[in-house]
Amino acid sequence: MSDGVHLIVPFAGSSAAGCVQALRGLALPNLQKLLARLQPAGSDAGNAESLSMPHETALARACGLPAADGLVPLAAWQVRQQGGDPGQAESGAGTASGAGWAWITPAHWRVGRDRIAMAHPQELALDEAYSRGLLAAMAPYFTEDGIELRYDTPTRWLARADIFRDLPTASLDRVGGADIDPWLPRSAAAGPLRRLQQEMQMLLYTLPLSEERERAGHLPVNSFWISGTGALPPDAPAQPPASLRVPGQLREAALVGDWPAWATAWQQLDARECAQLLQDLDAGRAVQLTLCGEAHARTWASAGASFWRRAAALFNKPSAAALLEAL
Repeated sequence: MSDGVHLIVPFAGSSAAGCVQALRGLALPNLQKLLARLQPAGSDAGNAESLSMPHETALARACGLPAADGLVPLAAWQVRQQGGDPGQAESGAGTASGAGWAWITPAHWRVGRDRIAMAHPQELALDEAYSRGLLAAMAPYFTEDGIELRYDTPTRWLARADIFRDLPTASLDRVGGADIDPWLPRSAAAGPLRRLQQEMQMLLYTLPLSEERERAGHLPVNSFWISGTGALPPDAPAQPPASLRVPGQLREAALVGDWPAWATAWQQLDARECAQLLQDLDAGRAVQLTLCGEAHARTWASAGASFWRRAAALFNKPSAAALLEAL
C-alpha cells in the first residue's frame, strides 16, 4: 500500500553472550506492543556464515534489488542514489547488464601468529586528507588492473570494474574485528584482487603517509577490503521506497561488542521508531517490522490479521528478548 510503513532494524539481536546478558534486563515496551499487535509475515532463516548480512538482504528485497548472497549491489546502488550513472557492463556491447561496482575500504590487518584479524574501520579514525592521499598513491595500481577508483568518504571508496559484476564478497559488517581468512574471496576470478592486495601491503608498508601515522600513534592502513559487489539491473529503483525506515543506531555498538551501549541505543530506538510505528498502526496505515540479527531476519505485518487473531495475540505475547536473542 502506498501509505504503508516498513521498519527494518539491523543488528536487532545476537547470540553473543554479552548481548544475551544485556537482553535480560532490557525493557522495550513499544516493541513488545508491536509484536503483540502484528502477525508473523515471513522469516529469512539464514546463517552466520553467509557473506551478506540479514539486514542487507532484507533491504535489497524491500527495494527491489538483487539479493544473492555476497552480490547485493550496494555500491552500484549508491552511485544511482547519488544521481550518477552506474553504466553498462564493459564486455558485450548492447547488453542489458549493469557495470560492476564495489566498495573499497582502507583497512588495518593485525597479523598474528595463527590468524589475521581486521581492525574495526572506526579504529583508524581516518580523515579526508589522509584518505585522499592513500587513494592517490594506490589508484595507479588499480588502474593497471582495469579498476577505476573514486573517493567517497574517508573510510570508503567506490570502485568500478567488470570483475566486480559476479564476484561474491563478504560484508564489511562480517569482518570488522574478526579473522579475515574465512571471508576472503577464493574463486579463480578473485586472483587479480588477491595479488593487488599483496601489492598494496608492500606499497603501504613503505609509504611515507603510513610512517607519519605510526609516528603519531595511529594505526596504519596496510590493506583494503572489498564489499558491496554486484551490478545494478537497468530497472532498479533510483531511491528506496519513501515508506522504508532503516535506523542505524545499533550498528556501531554491536560491531565492537559494546552491549551496554547497544542496549541503551535499543531503548532510544524503542522510544522513537517503535513508538512511531505504533502511531502509524493506530492511524490505520499498513505496517511491517523486520528485525535482523547476525544470522536471521524475521518480519511481522499488520495486513491480513483478523479481529480474532489480533485479540488472541494480546494473550499470547511473544517475548521480545527471546526473539532478539534468536536472531
